[in-house]
Amino acid sequence: MNIPSNSLLALLIILAGLYICFGASLLIKQSRFIYYPDRTLFSTPKEIGLKYESITFSASDGVQLSAWLVPAEPSMGIVLFCHGNAGNISHRLETIEIINRLGYSIFIFDYRGYGMSEGTPSEEGTYRDVEAAWNYLLKHQKVEPSEIILFGRSLGGAIASWLAARTTPKACILESCFSSVCDMAASLYPFLPTRLLCRFSYNTLENSGKISAPLLVIHSPDDDVVPFSHGREIFNHANEPKTFLQISGNHNNGFLVTGKRYENGLNNFLDNLGS
Repeated sequence: MNIPSNSLLALLIILAGLYICFGASLLIKQSRFIYYPDRTLFSTPKEIGLKYESITFSASDGVQLSAWLVPAEPSMGIVLFCHGNAGNISHRLETIEIINRLGYSIFIFDYRGYGMSEGTPSEEGTYRDVEAAWNYLLKHQKVEPSEIILFGRSLGGAIASWLAARTTPKACILESCFSSVCDMAASLYPFLPTRLLCRFSYNTLENSGKISAPLLVIHSPDDDVVPFSHGREIFNHANEPKTFLQISGNHNNGFLVTGKRYENGLNNFLDNLGS
């Protein structure tokens, strides 16, 4: 069937318009594709039988941030945990329980705009937030850098890697993390010039090459959000000593689906830090 040239031209104009509109939306509303904060705390560590302290501390620009300090008794160290791009700290009770069961205290905080933390999320802001969390542990909790394990999941991995590249923690753990936002955008929208449109960096790959602490990279081949290749690329680019833990399950439930093997992998990595 022949399509009249004027109809074909109209169709092409419509498609071009949609293409331009989507690209413009991606450029202008980019933060909405990255951050999915939830202001409501639906639970606390008390619900899983753990003692905790609610803490408020300040970022370098004065933004007030909210956190929980969940102690382990006795404690083998403290995990500074950076969560992913959705929800808030109250959605991470399973992780808090696992880390506590392994004998480590955990300091888990909400980025600006998440939970009870003030402000609006941004890349520079999240870096200020994790730096403030680190400084809070050093100055107010009197924790030594050699006692802190940086742990980031998904977007939190990019944030944790940024800090690990600039400090001297005991170790760093990056779970289900992308190599960079631009790389993720390119894989999600191959039909767009995403590298020209991308206003965010979150370059985990670059930061991983600057980390001197022992590194554990965790990723699942079944990850339905961040391709497994991103985890392998981060691991290959990183310095020794480094360990790779392959888990099962999708992006959000991999650590739960993998179960005991996941927990044993964490435990083995942490145990070897003292050897």
